[in-house]
Amino acid sequence: MTAQPRLEKVTPENVLDACRLTVAPEQERFVAPVARSLAEAYVQPETAWPRLIVDGDRLVGFVMAFFDVRFDPANPADRPRSGLWRLAVAAGEQGRGYGRFAVEAVCQEILRRGQDRVTVTWGQGEHGPEEFYLRLGFRRTGEMSGDQVVGELDLPRT
Repeated sequence: MTAQPRLEKVTPENVLDACRLTVAPEQERFVAPVARSLAEAYVQPETAWPRLIVDGDRLVGFVMAFFDVRFDPANPADRPRSGLWRLAVAAGEQGRGYGRFAVEAVCQEILRRGQDRVTVTWGQGEHGPEEFYLRLGFRRTGEMSGDQVVGELDLPRT
């Protein structure tokens, strides 16, 4: 990893490269393809925040956040949430800090938007992302979203 990876918007110039990004084969069941994520972002532009993770001139990953979504729209008492919707680091780029960088960047954006808690869901199983999120400080809430664990991280206000 260079000193400063960065997040970039998805553009007409980089969208095909983004759609070609793949995770390790054993991780494919845990994260949707980037093309699906971009389609979901397209139909929910007020909610979705898709970004490419770039190091120098290399595309190394994809992250998509969501903002101000009710976890359970049928429950009016459920508070709005913001957090990580998708995270995919290219198979050959894993273990270099890009995932941590992307999570921290999403956390900063959530703080900038006035919230102090980040939500994420993850699938359970071998090669899944649970240990990654727990190492970053996320805690299980005890909730499930379909078959996925719901985790949260409280952010310090500065």
